[in-house]
Formats: sequence, structure tokens, C-alpha cells
Amino acid sequence: MRYSLFVTLLCMTLGFSGQVFASKDQRPALASVQAAAAEVGEKALLFGKNADRAVPIASITKLMTALVVTESGQDMNEWLTFEERHVEAAANAWSRIRVGSQLRRRDVLRIALMSSENFAAYTLARAHPGGFEAFVEAMNAKAKALGMAQTHFVDPTGLSVRNTSSAADLVRLVRAALKHPGIGEASTTGYYRAEFRKPRYSLSFGNTNTLVHRNSWGVSLSKTGYLTEAGRCLVMVSEMHGKPVITVLLDSLGTRSPMGDAGRIKRWLVTGKAESIAPAAKRYEQEKNASLMAADPAQARQAHTQ
Repeated sequence: MRYSLFVTLLCMTLGFSGQVFASKDQRPALASVQAAAAEVGEKALLFGKNADRAVPIASITKLMTALVVTESGQDMNEWLTFEERHVEAAANAWSRIRVGSQLRRRDVLRIALMSSENFAAYTLARAHPGGFEAFVEAMNAKAKALGMAQTHFVDPTGLSVRNTSSAADLVRLVRAALKHPGIGEASTTGYYRAEFRKPRYSLSFGNTNTLVHRNSWGVSLSKTGYLTEAGRCLVMVSEMHGKPVITVLLDSLGTRSPMGDAGRIKRWLVTGKAESIAPAAKRYEQEKNASLMAADPAQARQAHTQ
């Protein structure tokens, strides 16, 4: 009886609900150089790894693009024209979309999120009141309003390495995006066939995150990103042991490494145990982390403090 009472009191103290939350000294081993995870609805992080380090975030940028578009109040059924870029892209911006063709704003937003279509993200910014430059200003203003102190944007696509943020800041961005169900729905669309006009043609698009196709993950928001300088990145909200969890993974070596890290976090929340990662991915993480800390000694003092 006394033992039963002790267990009950212990569970109440720990907030135990069938889920094991590892202690701060038992954070998961990850291939990603920067990372953070948080329960939806909770302010505190479950854990962070170099979570306040500002780094290039590649196409994760498009989550902020989607937020600015959604909150702009513009007609989502308006037909937007894909115009020639007025400034040269910072990286390869090749697209299958024909210059001069049109697509409704809601569908332009969809393919920008689920398939990371750069021409689509650019077109959304170009169609913003005040144009492209005003859109980028709105992105930075929104970041400031959300308390994203380590974040700065120069373009809406993420093709520029000057688009930077931190894992902790991106958790804040995801929380804001979750207030708009349309963003989550568009970002988790598995496949989509866009119907363009002037001229009339169609193109098929697939989601860049394979986990959206797995019901066991219950992904409700997703965005991937990649640049050489940013590595492989993944931000998503998924079900982890019965609860929606925000996961931010920045700068992994291989295409599958962020998905592998997401799995390690999911299992860590249940077991409290860290798992091993592939030697090549671990070596990349160690070398990249050492390089970043050497470039900024302050990072060495902040590493793994979250």
C-alpha cells in the first residue's frame, strides 16, 4: 500500500502520462548539428542541441513565406503570374513552371511548401503589396514580432545562405504557423497536380518529406531544406507517443539523416535512451560543429546548453 502510494505521488510529481521524458543529461544522440524539440502547447523545449546558433536554413525559409502570405489577407483564389526574376537567384533556381503562366495563390503556396518550389515562393513575394522587397521586410518584421532574435531573411525561397535562423527560433515559427491550419494542410500534401493557365498545362508535384506518407507519424506540418552550406534540414510537427511534437533538425549529412534523427527523438521520448548514429554522419556532425565553434568562439561556450 505504501509502495503504491509512493509510485502514485512520484508519477504526479513527474507529470507521468505513459510517456518517458529523458533527463537533461540523457538527450538523444543526433546526426544533425543543430536541433530542438518541443511539445505543441508547451513553451519549454524538450531538449536542444546548439539550439541558439544562427545558421543557414535553406528552404525552411518557406515556412515564414507561407506565414506572411497567409496573414496578408490577400485573396487566395487570385491568379498569380510567374514572371521572370527581377534579381538573379543566389543559387540554382531552375523550375518546370513556364514563365508567363498563371496559378491560383493557394496552389502556388501549396507547391512552395510541399514540393519546395522556388519559383512559386518567389512569385508569392513578387505579388505581395509593395512587391518583393516589401515582402522580405514583412518576413523580418514577423520574425521580430515572434521573438526570433537569431533570424534574418534576404529572400523568400531560402536559396541564399544569408537566410539564417536557429533551431529555437524555428520552434517559435512553427508555433505561429500552427495557428493557420491551411499551412499545415498544404505542407503535408503528399502529391498534387497543379493546373496552370495561359498557357493551359499541368504539372505533378510530390512532397519532399517521405514521412508525410506514413500514417504512423501523423505529420501535421512539414518543411524540408537543403543547401550545401545548410546541409539537410527538416522541420515538422508529428505524433510522438500520443502527443504532437515540434521537431527542428538543421544541417545533417545525408538525405535520410534528418528522418533518422526524427526516429531517434521519437524513440528517445519513449525509452529515454540515446541511440547510435552512422559513423559517417557522426563524423560530419563533429567536424561541422568544430568548424562552427572555431569560427565563433562564443559558440563553444553555448554549445549543448539548452
